Amino acid sequence: MIVLDRTQWREQNLLMVSLIWHQRAVPLYWQFLPHKGSSSFTEQRAIVQTILPLLKNYQVTVLGDREFCSVELGQWLGNQDLLLCLRLRRNEYIHSAHEITRQLSQVGLAPGTSLFFEGVNVTRQQGFGSFNVACKWKRNYRKKVLSEGWFLLTNLPTLQAATIAYQQCSGIEAMFKDCKSGGYSLEGCHANQQRLCAIVLLIALAYSSAIIQGLEIQTLQVEHYVCRPKEPSRTCRRHSHFWVGLYSQTWLSTLDLCTDWVAQWICFNRNKRLYYQRGLRAIALMQPQL
Repeated sequence: MIVLDRTQWREQNLLMVSLIWHQRAVPLYWQFLPHKGSSSFTEQRAIVQTILPLLKNYQVTVLGDREFCSVELGQWLGNQDLLLCLRLRRNEYIHSAHEITRQLSQVGLAPGTSLFFEGVNVTRQQGFGSFNVACKWKRNYRKKVLSEGWFLLTNLPTLQAATIAYQQCSGIEAMFKDCKSGGYSLEGCHANQQRLCAIVLLIALAYSSAIIQGLEIQTLQVEHYVCRPKEPSRTCRRHSHFWVGLYSQTWLSTLDLCTDWVAQWICFNRNKRLYYQRGLRAIALMQPQL
């Protein structure tokens, strides 16, 4: 799956297409827009066309939020034999051969319900083909209340397929958080566009490397040496592959500073030698991954 998104870094307006992999978005291609605000259909089409040759051997699903909900973009993606799942605004209209034109806000979607409209027109304009529209509003749970549901423009065959696909969009938000205010603190960067482009390229490489390393370290089951373990009461994992990889790089890079001190400490506490040897084994397993 690939996801389209746009973000604003101070005065820089960045349009990006990323690959969803292990619940994170790995940047594939990006460009700075010469204006503020939303991107146009022409700019969206151009950035997708750039990365399609890289994915020609795969079945690609394109995801996008409400900025990318134009029927024109959906029609073009369908003509390229791509699957799509784009979030619609609730003020869009749908029309089928046997029903009157209705606004999405009037279809009766409520918390805890879902709807699926097959083969409908999603605009009052003529000349566009039909799409499926998946609608889902998650039920309220305890204090978690969603203000609105999802309306998804898609050519996927079922409601479940569309909602599962669109849930992967959270990976792009996690990636922007990691890069801006998380692991790389890009939010405080004051570079001009040329330097910022080089920084984004460097971060894209480092981010991809950290995800791969974190995945391999978790496969080796030695991540508890570099980050805090998950509490028994926690249902989801505490750290993503990215953070495990980033922590491992920091942990291994600081080992040389305390090797002599640890060796002396082990001499006075021989009952801890077994734990020390296990740590050395973990180091030996991690180092080939870096």
